[in-house]
Amino acid sequence: MSKPKIALYWCSSCGGCEESIVDLAEDILTVISSAEIVFWPVALDFKYEDLNRFSDGEIDAALINGAIRMSEQEQIVKLLRRKSKLIIAQGACAHLGGVVGLANFNAKKEILERAYKKVPTLKNDAGVFPQMKVWQDDMELDLPDFHKIVKPLDMVIDVDYYIPGCPPPPELIKSALLAVLENKLPQKGTVLAEKKALCESCSRRDTKPNKIKIKRFKRVYETELDENKCFLDQGVICLGIATRGGCNERCIKANQPCKGCFGPVDNVLDYGGKVLSAIASMIDYDTPEELEAILSSIPDLAGLFYRYSLASSILKMKLNKDKNNAQEDND
Repeated sequence: MSKPKIALYWCSSCGGCEESIVDLAEDILTVISSAEIVFWPVALDFKYEDLNRFSDGEIDAALINGAIRMSEQEQIVKLLRRKSKLIIAQGACAHLGGVVGLANFNAKKEILERAYKKVPTLKNDAGVFPQMKVWQDDMELDLPDFHKIVKPLDMVIDVDYYIPGCPPPPELIKSALLAVLENKLPQKGTVLAEKKALCESCSRRDTKPNKIKIKRFKRVYETELDENKCFLDQGVICLGIATRGGCNERCIKANQPCKGCFGPVDNVLDYGGKVLSAIASMIDYDTPEELEAILSSIPDLAGLFYRYSLASSILKMKLNKDKNNAQEDND
């Protein structure tokens, strides 16, 4: 009897999700003994034509990490969707758009100009921009296009399951793979982590006051953090109040507040809006001037509350009022 076939693919991300596969350590031997990895180009010498040889639906499951930024990525994930019975979005970028999705606050033209013209260490006197076509040895080669916005995986293909996290804990990946191999998967669309918010299981839960009143938000470098006390009660923003649990409190145990990489709990329409509302309810002020001063202690509201979820949010991207950039964005 042939082993189940597993594929893995890396789109726009930092590579941490690939490391989380390696971090399975000896458990990866369990996976390999039970399944056949038929496509993993970042780790093994697979070509795209190897993927094309499979019949539609022949691959049992594909784990795809990273958001969709390039035309090549869109092409391959659509091919993987066709060839695979199940698609699992692995990590915050595939799940929600991730940190790379913050690029949606800038137009495509602005990003390219920054990268190829304005970076102080850049050596590009000719001002050459990436091209979609290039001639080499009298042959015209097509190169990937840089899409105007970053998209989470489910804005491009149908996704069956999600493994959250930046990166996901190896335990979640192991559980997901074993669920595939043992045919014990839950309802389609399930995020394979806890249902409740991190606050519900946090080891500092008992130190959180019933009502928190904040006169000024502190950044982690501005105060000496008590490793046994709720971050919010110390005036430090922790997003565990609205972030899905299941991360094993990796940040909390390192005495750092939750940044929200596991995304929202079920039935939340907009994660950034949810945490913003929760934090806003804690602000203690008497005058508009006092409110403005408290808010000014948060230097980057959008980057904080939409750090991982901008691309999948109601906002999705910044509306650009510049006519030239707006036209370029619509190309």
